[in-house]
Amino acid sequence: MTAAQPRPLLRPGPAPGSGRERDPSGGTAAQRWRALVEEKPLYPRISTSADVRIPMSDGTVLRAYVFRPADASGRAVAGDFPTVLNITPYNKLLVKAVDTILDTPLIGPLVRKFSSSFDLTGTRFDGITELTRVVAGGAPDLLSLNRPLVRSGYVQIIADVRGTGSSTGTWDVLGVREQLDTVEVIDWAASQPWCNGRIGMAGISYSAINALQAASKKPVGLEAVFAVEGSVDIVREIFATGGAPSLFIPLWLATVNGLKWIPSLRDLDTFDWLSDRVRSPATNLVDLAKGFLAGGDPRIYDDPYYDTIDPVIEDIDVPTFLYGCWHDIFGGSAPDIYNRLPLERGHKQLLVGDGYHGNPGIGFGEPGFPPRLDVLERAWFDRWLRDEDNGIENYGPVTLRQQGGDWTAHGRFPAPHAEPTRLYLSASKSGTAPHAVSDGSLVGIADRSSGEFSIRPTLRSVVSRDTTQVLAGLPAALGGGFTYDNRFAEKGALTFTTSIAHSDTVVSGPMNLHLTVVCHAPEALWAVMVCDVDPAGTPTVLTNGALLTSRRAVDDELSLFAPNGDYTRPHHPLRANTLLPVPIGEVLTLDIDLLTTEAVIEAGHRLRVDIFATDAPRFMPILPDLLRTRGRAQDVVLDADDPSFLVVPLLGRPGW
Repeated sequence: MTAAQPRPLLRPGPAPGSGRERDPSGGTAAQRWRALVEEKPLYPRISTSADVRIPMSDGTVLRAYVFRPADASGRAVAGDFPTVLNITPYNKLLVKAVDTILDTPLIGPLVRKFSSSFDLTGTRFDGITELTRVVAGGAPDLLSLNRPLVRSGYVQIIADVRGTGSSTGTWDVLGVREQLDTVEVIDWAASQPWCNGRIGMAGISYSAINALQAASKKPVGLEAVFAVEGSVDIVREIFATGGAPSLFIPLWLATVNGLKWIPSLRDLDTFDWLSDRVRSPATNLVDLAKGFLAGGDPRIYDDPYYDTIDPVIEDIDVPTFLYGCWHDIFGGSAPDIYNRLPLERGHKQLLVGDGYHGNPGIGFGEPGFPPRLDVLERAWFDRWLRDEDNGIENYGPVTLRQQGGDWTAHGRFPAPHAEPTRLYLSASKSGTAPHAVSDGSLVGIADRSSGEFSIRPTLRSVVSRDTTQVLAGLPAALGGGFTYDNRFAEKGALTFTTSIAHSDTVVSGPMNLHLTVVCHAPEALWAVMVCDVDPAGTPTVLTNGALLTSRRAVDDELSLFAPNGDYTRPHHPLRANTLLPVPIGEVLTLDIDLLTTEAVIEAGHRLRVDIFATDAPRFMPILPDLLRTRGRAQDVVLDADDPSFLVVPLLGRPGW
């Protein structure tokens, strides 16, 4: 691809340990934020208007819940209030059902108590605890109705996007028309007598993406965003990572298409709703099947279609709070968005947990953890929609849970002083992975070892943290290999492991595996996991990545580099016209980008690279690509004159 001068990824700035970190729990300020949420509310009840009609400029009607502060009789109080908007494809009836359960006497308190006290930590099923703790962390209040927020003097709107829930029209799946709808909903809300013209947007996943899209349009009235688990490059993050789609996409599309057939029977124009559903009964599913089974949909590549979906982060000018997690389905999206936002620190905030898409905010509110998500949302909107000087802009601005470590708050991510470092793949046995297909070493100085190591496709990686990641965290309930022990999957992998770390070392930022290979079929998938290995020999996946060999082209103009010119994040175009032939039996060089992360490799632990020939359901080539692999073995080639190596950003001196 095009040539370019190497440009450093990491810039000078405060680093962990520099004395400039802030308290991840938020200190006394966070105690005040929480007290505001938990104190006796200003308004005793909530007035609910269901199936409110919001007409769009093309005749489509969106329907929404509008929740307003109410007096003791349940009557909406007079006055205008700041308004928080959540637009969802998941059917507002079901979204509201979350609130109904949690607000039901006896049941709600029981659910909340169970979620905070149920603890299987230290058992094989510790992953169940990671899922149940989501309620106590405040996420349901962001997904559904936030009662303390409304009763403190906000209006909240939850609207179905067109073609879903009770709204008419055809689902546009984050498209141009749907984005225009959001702007029109904001205009509509600002004109209502109960709104003071100051609007915030909040939500999880799809709703977070919708909020970021809207903010990039700069609509009048939108003054703040609180986005949980959004996306900025959907084709690379989930739809076709390294050229290989995932099982998540068809499951997700099928789920939303199913939910859109559940109507509200109240104030519903049955004919319009039904005719629109019949017109598009399963939006995008047929096209998706054509793409997966025959390669017949251009969106299996990085098509211009995605340019209309991905939010233009550089155009956002309102205060934006971002939450993500290292094993989210969108991977390192939240840090990427944060770094691209053209806002001063404090006006933008980044919070990253060590969890999955389905359990945002686990542990939040507990000692040593950040405040609950609902507490942070309230503080964020109080600051930017009410102009209250509550200090939320001084939180963070980058607050991270280091994998294998603790919460840390500092000024930048990646850690500015982390040095992109080569760790070379060596044929010398490490003696730490006798269960693997091959037990190689990972060394700091190239040892000029050589050899060819064959790996065959296997289904062992189904039992891995990668599967839990792509299925939004649900398999964590199974524990074992689905959470923190990757040994079962490694029986189908080539492994390369360092010696023990002599001191605690931080990994901070994206990684790249520079790999020399030989393919024995016209296509081959290379899947990579990077693991922390504890003194007992248990490997835990920290990050992952994959690449189809035909997608190996790199666009240097969009790639990131270490000071020595190594890729730290190679950008693969993934377009149909950038595919390269895969010559059988010839040596090829690949650069496989891995999701950005921050982790602590403790003294006595090791770092390991696992290489697989498949990683379903995390990475699933479309059928034509899968057939071209022919189920053949493929080889990693270690060449003394052309070494393979992992580029990993290290802060510390592990002695490798």
